[in-house]
Amino acid sequence: MDQKHTIKAVALRTGLSAHLIRMWERRYEAVNPDRSDTNRRLYSDADIKRLSLLRRATEIGESIGQVAGLSDDELLSLIGQAQIETPFKRAEVKDRSAGISPEDIVERAWHAIVNLDADDLQATILDASVMLTQPVLMEKVVEPLMYRVGEKWNAGDVSVAHEHMASAIVRSFLGGYLTSRKKIPHAPKMVITTPTGQRHELGALMAALTAHDLGWQSIYVGPDLPAHDIARVARQEKAQAVALSIIYPPNDPILAGELNRLRQLLGDDIPIIIGGRAAASYGRVIDKIKAIPVESLSDLRRSLENIHINYPCSKPS
Repeated sequence: MDQKHTIKAVALRTGLSAHLIRMWERRYEAVNPDRSDTNRRLYSDADIKRLSLLRRATEIGESIGQVAGLSDDELLSLIGQAQIETPFKRAEVKDRSAGISPEDIVERAWHAIVNLDADDLQATILDASVMLTQPVLMEKVVEPLMYRVGEKWNAGDVSVAHEHMASAIVRSFLGGYLTSRKKIPHAPKMVITTPTGQRHELGALMAALTAHDLGWQSIYVGPDLPAHDIARVARQEKAQAVALSIIYPPNDPILAGELNRLRQLLGDDIPIIIGGRAAASYGRVIDKIKAIPVESLSDLRRSLENIHINYPCSKPS
């Protein structure tokens, strides 16, 4: 009989985090471990081998969604062929990632923004997406980087050109990242957008990716939507929650009315989550409509985990 291993042991042997292993299992059916009498995951040696192959495939730039369905032999062939075709490029990526922290990546990205070096900024973010797990990428790189861009722009330390270049590249990356995510059958649904007058959508895109990472089906419908359209989508999709990002401006006289109207249209049964740099400026109306305020992506993650208690996925996590 094959020896069985706990997720902690598998994480140590594969170099993958326990969180990423669970995500790959739940979202992509990468492996199908047994369960103990107490419902703990138990992995076989074959599971460990497969997870190690999948890790190597992602390290050479492949998307987990594209390779999770391949056989072990196909993964071995893919990895071997990539090493033959681009040995210098792959070695360069490995060397660049060695000893580099998320803070280092943010500094490199900021240097590219200051110098209006779009190619270097794009390369930095792509490298980070290979080196880091999605939660770390979102919470330790993209979120603090774009917060710095906003603060420096407001202070006049960088120009509109700097802000626009950074936003365009990050928005393109996040949009592509989101559309490549595989839908999770029977997952709870969340509509994510920005309300009327809020045209900055990076926060909403980051929220959509964070929700998807936690097992939600993120329904991102773009920015700047009026309350009646948000409510219509939520009702049509039978969503279990609505998330709004409020970045700028912090003093829109129309927004309070829109938030009140959204609550009236949704009723009291659908949670509304509100975050973003300017959200605190609307604290009074957020309290009035009994929305859930979040101050960061990690805060959003905790709030979604609490909501998950009432709306669990079809598969155990």
